[in-house]
Amino acid sequence: MTLTAPAFQRLFQSTKRIVCQTNLHQWGLATHFFTADHEGYLPTDGAPNGRSIQHGWYVQLPPQIDLSPYHQAPWRTNSEIRLPRTTWLCPGNSRRSNGFNLFHYCLNQHINGRGAGNQIRIETLPSPGKLVWLFDNQGFAAVAQQNNLHTHLHSNGANILFLDGHVRHQAFGAPPSGRRDVDSVDEARLVWKP
Repeated sequence: MTLTAPAFQRLFQSTKRIVCQTNLHQWGLATHFFTADHEGYLPTDGAPNGRSIQHGWYVQLPPQIDLSPYHQAPWRTNSEIRLPRTTWLCPGNSRRSNGFNLFHYCLNQHINGRGAGNQIRIETLPSPGKLVWLFDNQGFAAVAQQNNLHTHLHSNGANILFLDGHVRHQAFGAPPSGRRDVDSVDEARLVWKP
C-alpha cells in the first residue's frame, strides 16, 4: 500500500499534532508534580515576555520533568539556530525567535489572577477539567489571554492543556482572513476565567 501525497501530508500533520499533545501532556504532569511539592499552589505566571529567571511557569515547571531551563536554550534568542525536538516547542509551529524570546506554548493569564507573582491553590479553582491552562501560542508571550490562541495550527484547530491535566484538540473550522477572536468563536466553548 502506497500513500498518496495528500494522504502522506495528512499523516505528517497528524503526527505533529500528536507530538504537540504529548508535549502539553508533559507540561500537565509537571504542573501536577509542582502542586504536589508546593502545598497545592500552582506555579507563578512569570513575566509575560518570559524574561524572568527567578519565577514563572517556564522557570518552575521544567525541573519537574528534567527539562533544560528555558533561559539556557540557544533557540530562544537566535532565529538562525535549527529548532530541536523538545517539549518547549510544537513541531507544527514554524515560528522562530524574535531575538528576545520564543514560546510555542502560552499560559492562561486568568488562572492566577493579576500579577506575575500571584499564586493560587489548584483545589480552590472550580472545574479544572474545563479551565484552559496552557495552549498553542500564536504570539511570543509566555503568559497571555485567549487572543494568543493559535486557532489554525493543527488541522484548523489548537491543542489545549486543561488544568486537570488532560489535553484536547479544539477545532475552529475554516481559517478566517486575519486574526480570529476566540471570544467570538461559538464552537470553542473554552473556559478561560475561573
